[in-house]
Parts: sequence; C-alpha cells; structure tokens
Amino acid sequence: MSGRIHTFDNIRAGRIKTDICVVGSGCGGSTVARKLQQQGYQVTIVEQGGYYPTGSFDNNELNMAGKVSADRNMMTSNDGSFNLLSGDNVGGASVHYWADSYRTPDDRLEQWAKQYGVRGHGPKDLAPAFAELDIRLNVHPAKDEYLNPMNRLLEKAAHKLGWKGHRVPQARKNCQKSGHCMQGCAFGAKQSQLVTHIEDFVAAGGELYADTRAKKLEFTGSRATTLRCAIIDRPAAKESGQFLDIEARAFVLAGGGFSSSAFLLTNGFGKTLPALGQHIAMNPSPIVHALYNEPVVQWRNIPAGFGVDEFRLARYRDGKYIEGGYLLMPNQLQPGTLAAMLPGYGREHFEWMEKLPYLGGTIGWIDDVPAGRIEMDGERRKLIYPLVPENKAMLRDLLKKQVIANFAAGATKVMLSDMRGTRIESVNDLSAIDKLEFEPGSFAMASPHPAGGCRMGIDAKTSVVDSDHRLHGIDNLFVSDPSVFPTAVSVDPSYTIMAFSYVAAQAIDARLRKTR
Repeated sequence: MSGRIHTFDNIRAGRIKTDICVVGSGCGGSTVARKLQQQGYQVTIVEQGGYYPTGSFDNNELNMAGKVSADRNMMTSNDGSFNLLSGDNVGGASVHYWADSYRTPDDRLEQWAKQYGVRGHGPKDLAPAFAELDIRLNVHPAKDEYLNPMNRLLEKAAHKLGWKGHRVPQARKNCQKSGHCMQGCAFGAKQSQLVTHIEDFVAAGGELYADTRAKKLEFTGSRATTLRCAIIDRPAAKESGQFLDIEARAFVLAGGGFSSSAFLLTNGFGKTLPALGQHIAMNPSPIVHALYNEPVVQWRNIPAGFGVDEFRLARYRDGKYIEGGYLLMPNQLQPGTLAAMLPGYGREHFEWMEKLPYLGGTIGWIDDVPAGRIEMDGERRKLIYPLVPENKAMLRDLLKKQVIANFAAGATKVMLSDMRGTRIESVNDLSAIDKLEFEPGSFAMASPHPAGGCRMGIDAKTSVVDSDHRLHGIDNLFVSDPSVFPTAVSVDPSYTIMAFSYVAAQAIDARLRKTR
C-alpha cells in the first residue's frame, strides 16, 4: 500500500502515533527512514521544507533558490564571512547538490576510530552500505561525454603539472547535460533522495509530512515520548499556529549539520552536553575566476567530472603546515549566480561579464579544522566560525594552487573572489595571495558541507552521541546526519552520511528489539 507526502494544505492539527519519527529528509533522514522501514517499522518523516516534485522544477535560478535552498542561499556565518548552503525542502541538500558520491577515505575512518573512539564505522562496516548505494543511486565515474570544457581544461592542467586527479564518482542516470544541477534536476536524472530513497519510502507505505517544523521534545525520564511540530503556512512562509504532535518509540534527528545541534540546544541539552554545537567544520570553498581564449560555458553539462586529489591530505613538516588539505574542482555557476559572485562594479564588472562564455574557473573546499560553533539567540541560530591560522593557511595554499592550475590550463587572466577582485596576471604574482587578510565579509566564500555539532564519541563531556548514534543519557533519541562526524570528511560528505545512516538504522533496530 502506497504512503503519502503530506503538505501544508492537507495537514490537520492533532496527534499521530508511529514506531519511529525521523526529523529531516535529506541524505541522512531519507536513508535511515528507508532502512528502518525495511526492518519492519512504521516510520514517519517530518520535514520543515516544502515538497517540490521534479515536475515543478523550471531551471530558473531565482525560482529554484526559493524552493530547494535554505534562506535562498542568503544565510551567512555570524560575521558575514561565509555563505551557509543547505537544503530546506523534501530531499534536503541532495536536491541541489552536485551528485558527487565519494566513499569515505579509509584514513579518515581510521582517524575517527583512533582519535575519537568511534566504533562500528570502519571500512568493513560501511562496505555493504556502499555496495547497495552504488546500485540504487547508479554511482559511476564520470565519462568523457559528460566533461564540459572546464573539466577537460583542468584535467589537462593536472596532467601537465603532475598532480594526481580522478574522475569524480557520480550519482546520475540518463543525464541530459543541462547544467542546472544546483537548481534541482528537472529530468530526475540526478539521483537525489527525492527520486530514490523517498520514492521507495512512500511507495512502501511511508508517511512524510512536509511543511512540518520540529519544535519541542517531551520526555518521561530518559525517554523521549512526543515531538511537537509546527505546521508551516507555505504561502505565507511562516508557522500557522497549528501543531502536529507525534508519539513514537524512537526519534531520529537528521536536520543536517547546521540544524540538528541547534534543535537540541533549543531543547536545553547544552546544559548536560557541553560539546553540543561545538567543533563545527564546514569546508570553506574559495573560488578563482579565469578568462580563456576558447569558449568554456561553465554552466553546461555536469559540474565536476574531474577532480584533483593530489592535495587532499594536509602535509606537515616538524609539526608545521606545509601545503594541502583540500580538493580542487572545476567550478560551475549559472549566469545569474556568476554575476553576483564576480567581484567588481560598473565597467570593471561589465568587462568580465561581456566575455561570459569564455569565463571559467575553479573551486575547492578545505578540510578545515573544526573551529566553528553554533549558538542560539532565542530560536535564531548563529554560526560563529573564527578563521584559525591553520584554516587560513589552507585557504591561501588552495588559492595559489587554483591560480597555478588555471594558468596551466591556458587562462589569460585570473581574478580572485575577494571583494577587491584581486587580479593575477601570471604564476609569478602569487605573492598577492599572501597579502589577503580574510577579514569578515572580504571574500565571497561558500560553506556547503557542515560537519560536527553533535560529534560522535565515548565521553558525554567531549561528544554528543555514542557510536550507536544515540544521544548520551537518552534512551531513544538518535542523530543521523553529518553533525555526528568528528571532523570534516575530506571529500564530499553525502555518501558518508548515507552509509553512516545504514549503521544508525542497525543500531536503532537493535536497541528497540532489546527494550521491547
């Protein structure tokens, strides 16, 4: 019997009962809900964002930002330095992500086990999950026909420079090469949660409530019993004043790296869990723009088909940072977003924009030290992210490597994405990057991959959940999203989130069977 996706216009205030309530429908929530459903549980998903099926996608940048991007991509860190990217819709950020599907590097899993005491999440534990995900999401390395000119230019430059690179694993099927991946795939080719685990979940009888914001958990002793949710008036974009109360045997938070710890903080857990909201990493991602003699048209075909992983792990000498700690990719921005991200005003801006088809460039994300934290101002979330010296050093080195790569690829001019629009004429001018201050608001930089805030570990004084994804001190409250990662993953985290959700589902099932 098929289930249903409920929306604001047909949700009635009241009380419902279920076995397990999952908060959030992105990579973590949809995956853990589907796995628990397969284990025989009645599962209900609540999602504060709206439901937008692929038939409603129009590839219009402004329209789609309002549908599938939280705060229309306008939310920033507390000092305005970093643009915080996340999803706010059924399917979460997977609807607007690039579909990069990296398995978690073994060295990172080993680090988490050794340094943070994470158990049951090693390479052998995750291998069955990855094998199943590869099939369901049709994951495969990018093929030649899907490399746009910027991808091919970067691949050529990497070979010329002797940098190790790879074809990026893709979660796509029957890709139409439209280049609108960040606006949601109107063709359903990108294998987001919307067209995979959510589709499976609903077809098997699952109930998903969109426009439903988790607000308050009620407890009896050390057990959560009821979740109060506010029903969102979608046309008005605010809470309607009506509530849906959900009783369940277990609750799973999967609101994402920027939201799960915020929810727990508003529910008072900061008093007993001092690590809550702390140790946030978010992969700051500087952009380098470049002009080429040949048309690049960066907004067509898939975003990243080739990536440079030569510098994925940071390199140290005598304990001092030398270089690395990032991935380097070709960039893809649609014309409107590109115009907004390109520095300069008036004639200076126009000179670059009139050559738009020839404008390419690169992006990278640093494997940052988790120096951020989330604080609450009433119900308003604040993300404080000081740029510690090691993260600054990584950003400088990444910018230098991007400039080198673009010139090696044949660029005639290069411009950084700082507010001054620093121009670099050749690889001999890299000293300009050493002068960058990275002051608040001085650099256009996104942060697309939050991790931490509900860090996994052994001790309730230094972590928030145990290796069963269970909140320390609470019998039946779990977290299944990137907020449990002790550090950043060093690659796109979406596939790791899904694989960890398999482990979470197994642990939740085992605990419920034990306490039945």
